[in-house]
Amino acid sequence: MPGAQTILVVDDDPKIRQLVRMYLERDGFAVLEAADGRTALETVEAEQPALVVLDIMLPEIDGLSVLRAIRRSSRRPVIVLSARGTVANRIEGLDVGADDYVPKPFSPAELVARVRRVLDRTGGSADPHAAMLRRGDLVVDTERHEASVGGQPVALTAAEFRLLVALLEADGRVLSRDQLMDAVYRDDDSVLDRTIDVHVRRLRDKLGDDAVTPRYVATVRGAGYRAAPEPVGDAS
Repeated sequence: MPGAQTILVVDDDPKIRQLVRMYLERDGFAVLEAADGRTALETVEAEQPALVVLDIMLPEIDGLSVLRAIRRSSRRPVIVLSARGTVANRIEGLDVGADDYVPKPFSPAELVARVRRVLDRTGGSADPHAAMLRRGDLVVDTERHEASVGGQPVALTAAEFRLLVALLEADGRVLSRDQLMDAVYRDDDSVLDRTIDVHVRRLRDKLGDDAVTPRYVATVRGAGYRAAPEPVGDAS
């Protein structure tokens, strides 16, 4: 299938792999399969698929460990497809770095629609400089999923990272909690909007920011949050 985007489907159930493959190929995708976590990581490294559909309960290496390993080296889109469908499970998957989370049992047609939506949303730019976001001495590399303050790396969860990127890309515009919820948790409407306040507090702690005189994340009372104004005279 020349020119088709390649999707890696990772699930230990061959019937699910076959079902997902059938629907994806019908929609014009090329499909690779893996039945365990170790094979999944080897396939990601060798084949560089455009997106991974990933089960959590896998032999060899579990799905969350696979997701963490993928996130250490790339922002390749990952959709979790799992029988673990509680709110806590979905939040955990999204926090680790999933771009979407589809609980089983699932609609294959909806899964394909979500694959297309995630690929459209994460298409990215060919310009390597477009991956770098800056605010004062804060530097965020969206391709490598890395953040640093004053040259020192800052360890952020996937949710904190997506929150920070959304604020920096808004370039000073105020984002409501609902807008930030969409940026952090995508289409998962089961997460409370006040979760954003918790993420902001943790993000500020990790960045060494101050809510009273913010350098990076400012609160706009009654409206939401925005990136703090650039420091006057800042050289960056």
